[in-house]
Amino acid sequence: MAEPMLELKGVTAGYGRSMVLFDVDLTVPAGGAAAVMGHNGAGRTTVLRVAVGLIPVKSGKVFLDGKDITKARPNRRVREGLGYVPQGQLCFPQMTTLENLQLVSNVKSDIDGVLDTFPALTDLLSRPAGLLSGGQRQQLAIARTLLGKPRLLILDEPTEGIQPNVVAEIEQVIVDLTRRGDLTVLLVEQHVGFALRSTDTYYVLESGRITHSGEGGDASLDEVRAAMAV
Repeated sequence: MAEPMLELKGVTAGYGRSMVLFDVDLTVPAGGAAAVMGHNGAGRTTVLRVAVGLIPVKSGKVFLDGKDITKARPNRRVREGLGYVPQGQLCFPQMTTLENLQLVSNVKSDIDGVLDTFPALTDLLSRPAGLLSGGQRQQLAIARTLLGKPRLLILDEPTEGIQPNVVAEIEQVIVDLTRRGDLTVLLVEQHVGFALRSTDTYYVLESGRITHSGEGGDASLDEVRAAMAV
């Protein structure tokens, strides 16, 4: 089994005095992909925010590629190779698609590389990002993050509110990127089929605790949905 790229060990965390996660253990192997699933309010996004460093932990440890980053600020985690795509297809709406990409990198070969990954953006480079569809903005958000050349890509609800054909494209991108072996992916996702097809490992959260986990490729939809219904 590959060495872990990300580990949460016994993490308890929350907002102020209100704890949301309780003694969470989670591992994402280097070059692999993992999904965190559960109902709204289960603590899924809080897991990602802990990994990114936006929420401090009350107890437990967070490791990135073997380094203890529990107390590291988000900018240090980015320097260590973490890339984060938050929920909501975020972009700079008044700027063109190309300008959004150039905010991260002006290196033409790098931009060409992410356009190869998301070819649908190629014909939209001069269009204001605010005029893109939700699916196109999501592709732009992921492409922009990939320009930072992360080793760990964290995605919060990448399929929310986007059309099925783009969901399929994003799924294939995740599979292709992790198959190369130089990128690890952790995502929060409600679309169970997408999560299982695009990841190797899954975790189910309920009220801030991991209640079920398994191998994505070997799990059935019914098995995971039953775990989420408990």
